Amino acid sequence: MTAVIPTDHHFPWTEEEYLALGETEDRVELFEGDLHVSSSPTPRHQRICGKLFMILDTPAEACGLHVHGAINLRLKPGTIVIPDLTITSTIDFDARVVAADRAKLVCEVTSPSNATTDKVLKMHYYAEAGIPWYLLVEHQTATLRLHRLENNAYVRHATVRPGDVLRLIEPVTAEIRPESLLPPH
Repeated sequence: MTAVIPTDHHFPWTEEEYLALGETEDRVELFEGDLHVSSSPTPRHQRICGKLFMILDTPAEACGLHVHGAINLRLKPGTIVIPDLTITSTIDFDARVVAADRAKLVCEVTSPSNATTDKVLKMHYYAEAGIPWYLLVEHQTATLRLHRLENNAYVRHATVRPGDVLRLIEPVTAEIRPESLLPPH
């Protein structure tokens, strides 16, 4: 299903108007009343997200948390984003939007077309929303950059490249080998 975004709309967009767009193949996010639209992810991007989901799902459930693919995450009124992967505490699984205070970790898979949004804009908003952990995965190399929230800003906790292992102890206990996220050659 593809939503049609009206070009004659007057700004800012409200959350109600944003949610009324419905489901779309494109990723449409709301940043303080402005829409940001990006095209559907590549197969490489989707594989990385799928592999991460499989690695994190069982450990998350073991400690009462839940792993989600692309969900609407409200960071503050008028700002709803769609992280590639989110680990949350208990939520209403039928809600159209999840509150940021439920998110324990968000993950974005960066690619050349969205790297600045993920590394700067979203990092700022996720920190402002108080999400404890932010994982960035580089699209081509599967380099993992894990950030933890400290004094309302993210600080680099670990950088792991293929051949190394990222050992998470919060919010779940898991090991991620970056090379396992990449498609076969």
